[in-house]
Amino acid sequence: MKELNHLSDIYNNYDTFVIDLWGVVHNGMVLNPKAIEAIEQLENNSKKIVFLSNAPRPSSNVINFLLKMDMNRKYLLNVMTSGEAAMHAINKNKFGKSFFHLGPPRDTSVFEKVKDNRVDLESCDFILCTGLFDDHEDDLEYYRNYLKNHISKKLVCTNPDLTVHRGTVEELCAGSVAKVFEEIGGEVVYFGKPHKEIYKMCVGPNEKVLAIGDNLRTDIKGANNFKIDCIFITEGVHRNEFNNSSELNKLLGKYSVRANYFQKELKW
Repeated sequence: MKELNHLSDIYNNYDTFVIDLWGVVHNGMVLNPKAIEAIEQLENNSKKIVFLSNAPRPSSNVINFLLKMDMNRKYLLNVMTSGEAAMHAINKNKFGKSFFHLGPPRDTSVFEKVKDNRVDLESCDFILCTGLFDDHEDDLEYYRNYLKNHISKKLVCTNPDLTVHRGTVEELCAGSVAKVFEEIGGEVVYFGKPHKEIYKMCVGPNEKVLAIGDNLRTDIKGANNFKIDCIFITEGVHRNEFNNSSELNKLLGKYSVRANYFQKELKW
C-alpha cells in the first residue's frame, strides 16, 4: 500500500471513480472542499464519477441532501445507494409482502411505494432495518431482547455500516443491529457495500475502476470483492484506530482487506 499525495498522480490509469460519500465527500454536516476540488478535476477530465453510498434511503433523497450542502448538481448524474437497491427488491415483494420497519421515521421513503404493507413485528413476513429507533439509538442490548423471539424471520439491512461520524460524534447504523440479529441466530440479507451486486449496478464490464472510501469493512472490502483498485481515506470512520501510517498495514490486516493507496483525505 502506497501513500498517495495527489489523486492527479494516478487518475489517468482509470475510467471510472466509485466514490463513497459520508466520510469522504462530507461529514454529515458540511462538504469537504478538497474532495470537491478532486471531483471537479475528474469532471473536467471527462472521467465517469459514481457516488456509491450505504445510505438507507433512495438515491433521490441523497441527491437532495447533497444539493442542500451546496454540491453542484452536475456532479450528481450517477448516485446509487444501498437503500435504492433494497427498495427495488422490496417493491417486488422479494422477501414476502408484509414487513415491520425497524428504524427512525426519517427513513420511511425507502418503502414509500409499499407503505400499505407495513405491519407489526408479530405478523410481518420480514423485518426491514434502516437504522435504530430514535429512543434507543445507543443501546444495542435493547435490540437483542427485542428481536430474540423473531429470528425465524429474515432481516433486510439497508445499510451494512456499523457506525458513522456526524461531524465528530459517532453514531450507530443499521449494520450494528444486523450484527446483533446474526449473533442471536437470525439471517440477514444485506444491500450495499461490500456486496458485489451493488457495484454491478454502477459500472460496466470493461471500465477501469478506482474505488475511494473510508470504511474498511464496506468500501475497501467491496473493492476487494469486486476486484478493483482502491484508495483508503484514513481520516474517516477508522480515524481513532491508529496513530500513524506505520500502523496502517496492521489495521488492514485486522479487517482482512487490501488497499492500493491511502490518503488522509481525498485530495487532487
